[in-house]
Amino acid sequence: MLPLPYLAVMNRTDLSAAIYNVAHLTGSFLLRSGITSSHYFDKYQFESDPRLLAAIAEQLAPMIPPGTEVLAGLEMGGLAIATALSLQSGLPCVFVRKKAKEYGTCKFAEGPSIEGKNVCIVEDVITSGGQVIISGGELRDIGAMITHVVCVIDREQGGREKLREAGFELNALFTASELKAHAPSTDERA
Repeated sequence: MLPLPYLAVMNRTDLSAAIYNVAHLTGSFLLRSGITSSHYFDKYQFESDPRLLAAIAEQLAPMIPPGTEVLAGLEMGGLAIATALSLQSGLPCVFVRKKAKEYGTCKFAEGPSIEGKNVCIVEDVITSGGQVIISGGELRDIGAMITHVVCVIDREQGGREKLREAGFELNALFTASELKAHAPSTDERA
């Protein structure tokens, strides 16, 4: 078990710097949206660190819209964030696959029923919002009422606007600009 001080609270500036330091990479990266980018946020670096994940959940939980009944974590990166938020907020969560499994229950949304419930989608990084729009539409098709998405990082590459056009409001813990602004000035990766 981790000692309690390891999971101590981080302020927003320290959390931003920690996420940037552990997850920001430079190079040439093909993003899910099809865009090639010179920088990348390796979300698994902050999602796999219990200290950062706990701090993210603590600071993201107040951004969950009032009236939310279920959190929906999108495969794969949104699952860790949704689980941490569920523990922090006490809200149940569903785990949303990109494609329904072809055996067992054959569901694409695993967990409690979301029919007629106010659901908030949870994602790690938003670039274009494409997968959120697809998955959100499928969740709406099975009866979920969804108007909001929460994420850790908005890359500020049009995702917020595309989500709004599809009927989703985005609440991001950080924008890429905020993370870069809180990065140590000695970091030459920016």
